Amino acid sequence: MTIKDIARLSGYGVSTVSRALNGHKDISEETKKKINEIVKKYNYVPNANARQLKQNVSKNILIIVKGSFNLFFSTIIEHIQVATDKAGISAIVHYIGEDDNEVKMALRLCIEQKPIGIIFLAGNINFFKEEFDGIKIPCVLSTTYARELEFANLSSVCVNDMSGAEKAIDHFFDSGHKKIGIISGEFDKANAALLRLDGCKNSFKKNNANFDSDTYVESKFSISAAYEATKALLAKNNDVTAIFAMSDIMGMGAIRALNDLGKKVPEDVSVIGFDGIELANYYTPRLTTISQPEKEIAAISINLLMDMIEKNKPASHVLLEATLQEGDSVKRFK
Repeated sequence: MTIKDIARLSGYGVSTVSRALNGHKDISEETKKKINEIVKKYNYVPNANARQLKQNVSKNILIIVKGSFNLFFSTIIEHIQVATDKAGISAIVHYIGEDDNEVKMALRLCIEQKPIGIIFLAGNINFFKEEFDGIKIPCVLSTTYARELEFANLSSVCVNDMSGAEKAIDHFFDSGHKKIGIISGEFDKANAALLRLDGCKNSFKKNNANFDSDTYVESKFSISAAYEATKALLAKNNDVTAIFAMSDIMGMGAIRALNDLGKKVPEDVSVIGFDGIELANYYTPRLTTISQPEKEIAAISINLLMDMIEKNKPASHVLLEATLQEGDSVKRFK
């Protein structure tokens, strides 16, 4: 009789059985009773050496974050760390560049740190298709949808990027704008960028407007990159009256560029961002944005991961809706 046998007979995960046998307070009395009945029935005696080895096993999860300057991710990380602290688990954060391969990083960290699970904040779907099958522990891809990948150990949670972007462009059209520019993410590195661009196209079609490829410019998800992208956009289309930036940080970079070009926001050019970070409410002008429910994303991310770790639940995928959060950065013509 081993702890794995008890887990199989009781229907609980190995970690749950272990914590019950060690008297952890987060295990319900009903669960302890069921496990103790099996222990008594089969005369299970814990192996002292095995217990010592178990104590030396990592109880860490990793959070791998793409991009070093993303205030939206900072809020999610904070909520995840609070949740893991309550569960007696350490969350170790690793930042990588926007162009780096998060799956390669995870493969290396699995060998070095032996985590019990990983949460990826953002991700390039192509990297997962190429190498994720080498990762065997439970993982969650947070802010990127992964149902199409069909990995048994990879759950995901994110907002509907396509409908979120469509809401942004709809708001411009509803406000009377006709010449709309877009500062997008880099399509080959961010799945969300492609989905958001598709949402923009849906709105153009719905509003009987032609979508011109000259009215969008690719950019990294940073203030400085969006600043330069906005200048490039205006150099080609000086008559745009509205710009949709695919993140709030990019929106702030766009506003700075517009100011330096002598354009007032929103009097001359309106701007909408995406994310709903707290700073958007305190920026001048207050940024209109497509708001993501960061607390809910964080809670679902950690719950999905712990369900796979502790309860051996299969991977699942959650798609949430983003909402329009009006600020002062959009001029209404009607």
